[in-house]
Amino acid sequence: MSGLPILSLMLAVPAIAAIACLFAGDRNARVIALAATLVNFVLGIVMWANFDIGGAQWQFQERHEGLFGPFNYALGVDGMALMLIMLSVFLMPLCILASWEAITKRVGLYMAMFLVMETIMIGVFAAQDLLLFYIFFEAGLIPMYFIIGIWGGANRIYAAFKFFLYTLLGSVLMLIAMIVMIGEAGTTDIPTLLVYNFPPETQTWLWLAFFASLAVKMPMWPVHTWLPDAHVQAPTAGSMILAGVLLKMGSYGFIRFMMPMFPDASGQLMWVVFGLSMVAVVYTSLVALVQSDMKKLIAYSSVAHMAIVTAGLYALNQQGIEGALIVMLSHGVVSAALFFCVGVIYDRLHTREIDRYGGLAVNMPAYALFFMLFTMASIGLPGTSGFVGEFLSLAGIYEASSTVAFVCTTGIILGAAYMLYLYRRVVFGELIKDDVKAMPDLNPREWAILAPLAAVALWMGVYPESFLAPMRGDVTTVVARLAPSKPAGDAHLAAGKPKAAAAGHGAPAHGSSHAGGVQ
Repeated sequence: MSGLPILSLMLAVPAIAAIACLFAGDRNARVIALAATLVNFVLGIVMWANFDIGGAQWQFQERHEGLFGPFNYALGVDGMALMLIMLSVFLMPLCILASWEAITKRVGLYMAMFLVMETIMIGVFAAQDLLLFYIFFEAGLIPMYFIIGIWGGANRIYAAFKFFLYTLLGSVLMLIAMIVMIGEAGTTDIPTLLVYNFPPETQTWLWLAFFASLAVKMPMWPVHTWLPDAHVQAPTAGSMILAGVLLKMGSYGFIRFMMPMFPDASGQLMWVVFGLSMVAVVYTSLVALVQSDMKKLIAYSSVAHMAIVTAGLYALNQQGIEGALIVMLSHGVVSAALFFCVGVIYDRLHTREIDRYGGLAVNMPAYALFFMLFTMASIGLPGTSGFVGEFLSLAGIYEASSTVAFVCTTGIILGAAYMLYLYRRVVFGELIKDDVKAMPDLNPREWAILAPLAAVALWMGVYPESFLAPMRGDVTTVVARLAPSKPAGDAHLAAGKPKAAAAGHGAPAHGSSHAGGVQ
């Protein structure tokens, strides 16, 4: 890999293909988009294969000072960024295939928007310059705004504006915080800022400014209301990439910026995150239980799952952070799969009303099998991707607070209720409706989308170490950075241990001991 600017190449391939799609016919645009995304997926595999676990924290680095005025073109990845880039390049060709027949108007522009989205997602996770990160982070609004606004449902304009305004307004505060950081530290270099010690009083304000932006992006309760509308109105592939990757930009910002750059504020304000996460887990799960629209139900479940992520991250220990990262990856795969499962039957019957279905196991057995697998993964069945992340997250959360762990666990139980309720009403029961009887089972294109998603969900559940290993060193570094600021939790009370023992900072050792257990 010496001398090969693989990250720049991964940015250039979809960007060039996007321009080509604008001038190609409908058929050619589809082929160009699929080819470009497959090329990027191969490049991602090459990068993963050449990533040196246990080597330098930052790898595949590229840096050009002052290439765009005050902006430095600086790219590089650690294990966490690598895994999120892999998630992006894995889902993108599946999104193109999911749009193959469903999108019939302005196909070239649609494919170009998705390719621009891929460029932006890779840029967010690979950027090593603060201002470059912000440009990519904000630019992600534009293609998704058009994807919802042009190819969405009946209320697409309202949903697109709501999505744009919510996420844009929060990000203004983050930009102000970045300007303060640059003035204080005298650099825009992210690796340098990760070890810079900002004054404690400044950290609090910077943390709150970042939180205002990233909480909307994830989204966290109570600024989550744009998400169900965006999902319901977006085309199937739009929902897949929105839930699969775009929500992860918020949680990536938590662990990349807020936690290591503002450790004192993170320790002081962890209960703010815990409080909002607890409400979100229970409240959005209860709201999901009463939904009649399949997409809305899965959208609310996304808010609940991302609340597990925030609670796991702010446990501020090895298990919690590793678990949160696996939940992010698992949710990216499983939520994309669930939204596609909704899209499969929507394409046949043109409705997402749960009560319009029933008995699909009779005439769509392959579909019922895949839908069941992803339902079980969403619930957290052992052997699927959902179990590993939730188990590690809850173990870490319990170490920080047994109360928070208890509340988050009730949310998981509610998650089982709404997902099984959804599955029973759609797949089981008597097949009595004539239009449902006429629905054919999966076609080869749908098999080609669901089979890789199922394989990854099972791979992550059976052998999570292949995903944990690249990230473990980075998590240990973050935990060590947070250790002096980490308050004692309340789990020592439940365990009958003295408070001094609970306040010890042996997180890396904990991470090492459990890591072997989950292999």
